[in-house]
Amino acid sequence: MSSTMDVSATQAVVAQRAHSAYPRGFGFRRWLRPSVWVPTAIVFAAVALLWELVALTNPYILPSLGAVVVTLLEDPAMYWQNFFITLQEVAVGAGAAIVLGYGIAVVMSEFEIVERALMPLIVLVMVTPVIAIAPALVVAFGFGMLPKYIITGIVVFFPVLVNSLAGLRSVDPRARDVFRTLHASRWEIFRDLRFPGSMPYFFAGLRISLPLAVVGAAVAEFVAAGTAAGLGSLVTTSAAQANLEVTWASIFMLCLMGVLLISVLAIVRKRVLWWSDGEPTAQ
Repeated sequence: MSSTMDVSATQAVVAQRAHSAYPRGFGFRRWLRPSVWVPTAIVFAAVALLWELVALTNPYILPSLGAVVVTLLEDPAMYWQNFFITLQEVAVGAGAAIVLGYGIAVVMSEFEIVERALMPLIVLVMVTPVIAIAPALVVAFGFGMLPKYIITGIVVFFPVLVNSLAGLRSVDPRARDVFRTLHASRWEIFRDLRFPGSMPYFFAGLRISLPLAVVGAAVAEFVAAGTAAGLGSLVTTSAAQANLEVTWASIFMLCLMGVLLISVLAIVRKRVLWWSDGEPTAQ
């Protein structure tokens, strides 16, 4: 049997092992069943009813949902303009952090001395509240977009790094032994074994990181509004003016952004990890 056939067979074994090791996920077809979506609809309806009751008795605490919808419809251009500004911060900051996080995870998985050298510093940065770092970044880099990119990236970086590192080290030792028996190079082992084996963990990290990226972008806008607006700046400005309708409409747009990101991630994951129905437990 040729080495190419052996490598392909090994990859098939790894894929089958990963498929059986993780629990089954929530597919689109499953959500079509009433037993799945009806309880969710009931919960949302109950929350909406409770919201309306609070808004009716305490209009200075919560606006009615109808008033929020009217505010969104009166000036949709304003909300969408700020939506895309915040989305840009998420895309640039999170994108850079994802690439950097996975790249450093690859280096750490190959050279343990790099992990021993860098991990304490990374943990130190991660346990520091990002809202405390933000003012210092504004002083260093001004009120432009760069501090917002950095803050968003810091929030995203650690979950991607930790999950990717766990995935790169979770390969089947038997499969790795087969590759070494075939005299595969370090690059071939990474390309054909470590990289595909790490993808379920990588996507699990993204599922944690992308909602956090929206949080990081909003926090960055709270602290460093600058010339560009963004939904976070809109929230703080409208809240300072006691304009609850605009405040909650902006919060709704932030929620919408997070839902869209998670939905796109689920679609991409389904296409990339066609051999896996579920996700590993996030590290």
